[in-house]
Amino acid sequence: MASGKEAEDKALEVVTQQLAEAVAAAKCHKCGCLQQTVEALSTTDAGKGSLADQLSKAKAVFQPKKYDCLGCAICWPAIAANAFAEAFPAAGEGLDLCPTEEPEVRKGWPPLPGDHHVVRSRAPVAVCTLNSGGLAARLNELSPEGLSIAGTLHTENLGIERIIKNVIANPHLRFLILCGEDTQQAIGHLPGQTLQSLFQDGVDERQRIIGAKGKRPFLKNVTRDEIDAFLKQIELVPCIGEIDEGVIVKEIGELLKRDPGPVEHSVATKVVETVQASEQKQLKLDKAGYLVVYPDARRNLIVMEHYTNQGVLDCIIEGVTTAALYSTAIGRGFLTVLDHAAYIGAELARAENSLLTGAAYVQDKAAGEIGKQQEKSCGTSCQSTNSKEGKCGKS
Repeated sequence: MASGKEAEDKALEVVTQQLAEAVAAAKCHKCGCLQQTVEALSTTDAGKGSLADQLSKAKAVFQPKKYDCLGCAICWPAIAANAFAEAFPAAGEGLDLCPTEEPEVRKGWPPLPGDHHVVRSRAPVAVCTLNSGGLAARLNELSPEGLSIAGTLHTENLGIERIIKNVIANPHLRFLILCGEDTQQAIGHLPGQTLQSLFQDGVDERQRIIGAKGKRPFLKNVTRDEIDAFLKQIELVPCIGEIDEGVIVKEIGELLKRDPGPVEHSVATKVVETVQASEQKQLKLDKAGYLVVYPDARRNLIVMEHYTNQGVLDCIIEGVTTAALYSTAIGRGFLTVLDHAAYIGAELARAENSLLTGAAYVQDKAAGEIGKQQEKSCGTSCQSTNSKEGKCGKS
């Protein structure tokens, strides 16, 4: 068995060799993996001594950073950093060897960005597809009931931290399906196995995930309370290696049946405002005029008549679908107020349903009351409310 000194010397040889490979590769010159590793190692005793020459050569090839990580199958700086941390645990533990900066929390949900697809916020199931990005995209397209968010996970430090923060910001999430292909490259990232270990054994006093086989399983940017809240909130469903979206969709359906409802815990912050809808009190008139909508069952068409605010008919639009009519009205500048556009969209949908089902149709009154000043500018045509011309469709 090699002595401690021999092990350290061997590790320094590995560091030197791997950094030399990175210096020789142009792609590394703009990569945060090389730059962060070199800067971190430069602060150590070895970096100021036996590694100083190689670190100086590496710094000489630095170019403005273009990317944090390229996801290379073989990452020379990562191998160098891992070798150093294993041989010099005391020095390696305090080094910031991850090139990715902690992202800024944004308003809304999810608060942290990532390679994920949000389907619906109040569903109970999140899916982590690990290194299988295509699987996350396919689940997003299928959007099964019960699925809230699906995304990838490539690292066992910042990646898991983002999952923790995003999950506890949404109390409706109660299940996490862990599927897709785990990452096993020369870098040594095993985020799937690491996340599973977090649920099985938690973290130690240094917030290192117990039992994790990945090289950097430290959670430095989340608190112990956040970790505990995450583990309390979520039930992990381990399916590592599964890439069949049909199997995952079926599992989502089964989990939806067991949804216990939103969780309550003290660390979650309310990142999305929920407001109660209220009826509009004041009718907002559109300066572009108003529209009268009605179905023409004889010709199987939806008709929309445009009037100026003086009650003059100046255009008739006919079509067979709601989309065709409202896009034409927008194109001609007949809808310039959001309230008006929303009202007309609803009326067109009702008129289309009348054509399809034969149900009676009378154009509804727009929400809100017309103020005194608006009545003066509106003219007498506003007083008609239920004739074929409709009521004053002004809104």
